[in-house]
Amino acid sequence: MKNKILKLTIILSSMNIMISCNSNRLTIKNQLKMFTVDQIKTAHSKVKSGADFPAYIQEIKLLGVTQYECYVQDGHIDYHGANNYTATVPPKYETLNIAEKANVDQFKADLKAHQEGKTDYLTFINMCATFGVEKWQVNIGKMTCIYFDKSGNEILVEQIPNK
Repeated sequence: MKNKILKLTIILSSMNIMISCNSNRLTIKNQLKMFTVDQIKTAHSKVKSGADFPAYIQEIKLLGVTQYECYVQDGHIDYHGANNYTATVPPKYETLNIAEKANVDQFKADLKAHQEGKTDYLTFINMCATFGVEKWQVNIGKMTCIYFDKSGNEILVEQIPNK
């Protein structure tokens, strides 16, 4: 019996399936391959403006990302997946100062311009810092993007278009 289980384990492990024996009970689990920082960076490299954002969301969703938080201060991003899996993209630029008080109206106006493809990502990031946006959180299941100020208050909740 043990030899059969061992042989089956070897065969199925090449198919990314895990077998475990526990109390004379055979358990088969499909192990999900988690996304990597390199996969995330490749997907993100295709984003040239806010107009590219919906396609980016669809691509990282296929990788298994369930939500992420992007921190304006240094650009690091925490990507989350199933089973409490997290991959962190390290800081991308020098530390920015985030305005103490959010200027929500100006932020919304400049965000709209960015989403229309009128600005690049670094321009958007600097705009976020200037107008008091500390981070944003994307929930892929709900297809929402929530922007937060330095006090942790939601300043804008957007529905992400499905493209």
